[in-house]
Amino acid sequence: MALLLVGAVLSLITFFSGSEAGEVGVCYGMMGSNLMQPSAVVQLLKNNGITKVRLYDADAGALRALANTGIKVGVSLPNRNLADAARDMWYAQQWVQSNVKAYHPGTVIDSVAVGNEVFHQAPELTYQLLPAMRNIHAALVSAGLADAVKVFTPIALDALKVPSFPPSVGEFRDDIAWSVMRPMLDFLDQTGSHISFNIYPYFAYKYNREQIDLDFVLFRPNKGQYDPGTGLTYYNMYDAMLDAVFHAVEKLGGSRENGGSTAWTPESGFPAGKVGSDLLQSSVEAESTSNAQTYNVNLINKVLEGTGTPYKPNADISVYIFSLFNENQKPGDDDERNFGLFYPDGTPVYKVDFDRSGSWCVANAAVGDQRLQDALDYACGHGADCSAIQRGGRCFDPDTKVAHASYAFNDYYQRHGRSDQSCDFGGCGSVVHQRPRFGNCVL
Repeated sequence: MALLLVGAVLSLITFFSGSEAGEVGVCYGMMGSNLMQPSAVVQLLKNNGITKVRLYDADAGALRALANTGIKVGVSLPNRNLADAARDMWYAQQWVQSNVKAYHPGTVIDSVAVGNEVFHQAPELTYQLLPAMRNIHAALVSAGLADAVKVFTPIALDALKVPSFPPSVGEFRDDIAWSVMRPMLDFLDQTGSHISFNIYPYFAYKYNREQIDLDFVLFRPNKGQYDPGTGLTYYNMYDAMLDAVFHAVEKLGGSRENGGSTAWTPESGFPAGKVGSDLLQSSVEAESTSNAQTYNVNLINKVLEGTGTPYKPNADISVYIFSLFNENQKPGDDDERNFGLFYPDGTPVYKVDFDRSGSWCVANAAVGDQRLQDALDYACGHGADCSAIQRGGRCFDPDTKVAHASYAFNDYYQRHGRSDQSCDFGGCGSVVHQRPRFGNCVL
């Protein structure tokens, strides 16, 4: 992987008048010798409220198991098949017939990823990428599926000249900018699809620990980073990386006036520690696991709250978390094999809540600020993660007692099984069934 692989699929093509909550899915890789069978995986997805998955191929067993579940599925044409799809329309048609139409609509396939990080992993295929995308799209048109199934390609962040801060300098490399990316943007615009970038703040931090604040990576309160090109301050690296891509697209004439953007991230994640017996090593691994949980929970919250980015506050962002399982056959170091949310047997590596439907807990303003403060202190001191309402946190504004107490109450409530008792707080809290918003902070 590149130093700054960014897991964000950006649709700088479709625009909306305001930001909406995005969707969160999970990357379902299969490079493990001891993984659960697809039917058991489907039950795991259902049990954890996961409604979108991305496959790195078009595995028949997985696609059959996902049938009639309502779970949205993204399939992939691997790099090894890209050249055939680019030069042979018949091959593209047969691939779509065998790997998409054969399962649709029972299996809700909504996208085809053509290749994966081609500029980085298989640069010799650079000039075959767009022809392959066009042929797969044409095959979907022939099959009557082009409206339901969109074609995109995940791109590594090293497609930018300077894949780092500040975002305003974001610009595509000269070797692909006008020859590949500009016509690709036109294709995506014409087909109603989106440009996609894999965003991994973790790798930037891993190789630059002395220069990068971990809090900036994990969405925790921090002093922020100022971009002199726009006058904007960034409080997390994910937003900074995403906006670097927005700037790069605009420099190719891919922007629109008076609108936001749709941003999809086909991959983003943070690895947890590999379990060991040494006490010191175990301590390090526990911290790594906690960091992975913090990153993924905060990224999911960001997406579901629909907060956009500093440069594109109206952007609608969706993301696939990498990855579903720890996969012991992935090449590379231990990091690569320990990105999973679950161990191969389905045991959680750490808790992540994908199911945000149903109910929330909010503060009752009528009880007065002092009682709210006492209840807020209790929630924060008994398990609620209140970092987001600290100065610099994503929900610090609006800086009111009701808003801060509602955030703390709801975090406590969600962590304690959403029982009525866990939202009582001595009469200071109440359960609601419509997602609350305080300014730009959506619970």
